[in-house]
Amino acid sequence: MIEKIQNETEFDCWQQRDIFTVRILSLLKSYGCKYQFATYFKQVVDDKVTAIMSKLDGDFTLSLTDDADQEELVHFFCVTGYTSITCSDGFLLGSRYEEGVVMHSDAKMDYSLVGITLDEYPKLMDLFNFVDYNSQDFKSWYVDISHRVRHGTAKAYTLCIDDTIIASGILSAIIDGHAILTAVRCESEFRGMGYGSALVSAICNDVAGRVHLMRDEGMHEDFYKRLGFTDDGKWRIYR
Repeated sequence: MIEKIQNETEFDCWQQRDIFTVRILSLLKSYGCKYQFATYFKQVVDDKVTAIMSKLDGDFTLSLTDDADQEELVHFFCVTGYTSITCSDGFLLGSRYEEGVVMHSDAKMDYSLVGITLDEYPKLMDLFNFVDYNSQDFKSWYVDISHRVRHGTAKAYTLCIDDTIIASGILSAIIDGHAILTAVRCESEFRGMGYGSALVSAICNDVAGRVHLMRDEGMHEDFYKRLGFTDDGKWRIYR
């Protein structure tokens, strides 16, 4: 049975802390159950929670166990409708998807910031322009990320030289000592000089526990492995 949760404590029994769970629980902590645009669901099989989901507007995130009733989940998504579903490759929807690699790191590595400044509270307009979100609307992005930062479920970082951003990274979800790293970018003229490595190391050291990320297949594997990240399965986004 799949049911909408009514309060935040209904996920307390969920023990997994994979990247998808971190994303779901961080959203729940950020917005709670009081907004129509952010809703949450659980699947219960034989009195056991076998899957949890969040829905932000039309975008779902799914975390499931091996005991989940996949047929019921497929039916739920087909009936409910979705813009996207982010999940592991263990969920088979039978629709077109993008796929890549999940990585995680528990490592805390030394780094040097000689001649550069680490800003843990950058101006969000400057960060938005630096990352270059293409078609993303600034206002909606700003409202969401600033709300999460205020609730301690997100944090932004930049490296600067003379007040000019040369590298950036965002923890887009933070919960229970776990975090998800996104929007890692280094200005092209400063690549290969150790700035990106220093920033990622600084961010990982700022997280109490595990840092997760999603990368495209064949992209940046060596970079992240040098920083202590290991492969942790596949992500999949159905659209």
